[in-house]
Amino acid sequence: MRTKFLYKYLKIHKRYSSQIAKKWQSVVGLEVHAQLNTESKLFSGAQNTFGGLVNNCVSLFDAAIPGTLPVLNRKCVELGVLAALAFSCRVNEVSSFDRKHYFYADLPAGYQITQQRAPLANDGVINFQVYTPGVHKKPYNKSSMIKQIQLEQDSGKSLHDIELKQSLVDLNRAGAPLIEIVFEPDLEDGEEAAALVKELVLIVQRLGVCSGRMEEGALRVDANVSIRREGDPLSTRTEIKNIGSIRGVASAVRYEIDRQQSVLEDGGSIINETRMWDAAAKVTVPMRDKEVVQDYRYMPEPNLPPLRVNLTTREETQDIMSVPLISDRIPELPAESRTKLIEKHDLRPEIAIQLVNEPTLFDFFNNLMNKNRNPIKVANLLLNDLLTVLNKRKIDVNNCTINMQQLDELTDLLLEKKINLDICRSVLEEIIGNRKSPLAVVNEKGWSLVTDNEEITEQCRRVIEDNPKLVKQFRDGKVKVLRALLGVLSKTSDNKLDMSLASKKMEELLRK
Repeated sequence: MRTKFLYKYLKIHKRYSSQIAKKWQSVVGLEVHAQLNTESKLFSGAQNTFGGLVNNCVSLFDAAIPGTLPVLNRKCVELGVLAALAFSCRVNEVSSFDRKHYFYADLPAGYQITQQRAPLANDGVINFQVYTPGVHKKPYNKSSMIKQIQLEQDSGKSLHDIELKQSLVDLNRAGAPLIEIVFEPDLEDGEEAAALVKELVLIVQRLGVCSGRMEEGALRVDANVSIRREGDPLSTRTEIKNIGSIRGVASAVRYEIDRQQSVLEDGGSIINETRMWDAAAKVTVPMRDKEVVQDYRYMPEPNLPPLRVNLTTREETQDIMSVPLISDRIPELPAESRTKLIEKHDLRPEIAIQLVNEPTLFDFFNNLMNKNRNPIKVANLLLNDLLTVLNKRKIDVNNCTINMQQLDELTDLLLEKKINLDICRSVLEEIIGNRKSPLAVVNEKGWSLVTDNEEITEQCRRVIEDNPKLVKQFRDGKVKVLRALLGVLSKTSDNKLDMSLASKKMEELLRK
């Protein structure tokens, strides 16, 4: 009896130990709401805008006045189809609208019109590259499958006044057109989730489908996060709602993975709930229990007929649009731009990623390369020098005030060795926020690079005479002290010498 008990205990212990030995795997899936770039809303003629006066862009339908009916905005359908095609989705010939019921103060009708059961498109994919300097040594390729893309209307916005202890409702956003992009749970961590969102933002901006301005709420991310032991089935997930920045996506997912792992390792269990990302405290906090599909009581929208599109020909009617015609409007997408940078200019993948990920820098690079310039040096000027100055001033690259003419002139000064990198950064500091000519700044400050052989030789001799100990060490075989001598030379000359010429001259004089 005792032997049988011991055998059973050892068997259970072995199974438990092997379970503990398995590594945790995190599973992440995203749902992204992108507000469409249209003049009017999805089902009404009210203006679709950001930042207007409170309740100034609201039609009777948006306010759910009885007797008003929805009228589908054709432009919204075009943009939805365009996005679906760019994501390699299967556009459905027939899709339909549903009512999704829930009761919030900022949803006047008590339901949202969406496309849950027969969406606009299914089965797409986004291929993207994951690269975060300081986290990844090299970029790697990743894909995320799209389950479906659906058209739906946005809700309003609740405004909470803590001092007055009251909540008000702004319906300007009610009825704004959205596409919801539902991804499969095939991501592993926050960095992959952030990289996917960044790629998505770049694509919708290229398409003109959405502004992508997350700070304005034009693109909002919900993240579904769960963890499991290696090889186990998917476990209970939590949903993080309305994450408002790309770095917020990475931080929120990372925090939630760590939180769930800590709960499970302490013997607790994960609750199926909706959480909110507190960007200030950098934590997720509970909002409510997670709803299931039944809670929404979906039903067909009785006031909208099925949406039909033409999948095969270029013929259009007032009621049916041609998908092949929309397909012709797809521009060069970010992945293609990266490939071109690598193949045409022989840039490293990580440099191509950084340039394409910042549309302003990408435009600068393409304009600067209209002349026959060294692409690596141009890329370094933008990614190292320009970004360093902008970050120092806490200026977002999209708000860079340096114009193309100034940047073109500065690039010539640097590549023609009329200034060095340190002076280049100083010139950038001087021309931010004004229309000063870089050449005029260099002349005014006396920053022109000294290339005169006689002057360089004279300054090298002076440094040699003033540093006999370092000179003796060099001549005794410690060639590394050449760097120290060049450092002294740079300092005494106010960094105005062409150091490539000065280095050769210094070594020449030391070896005499």
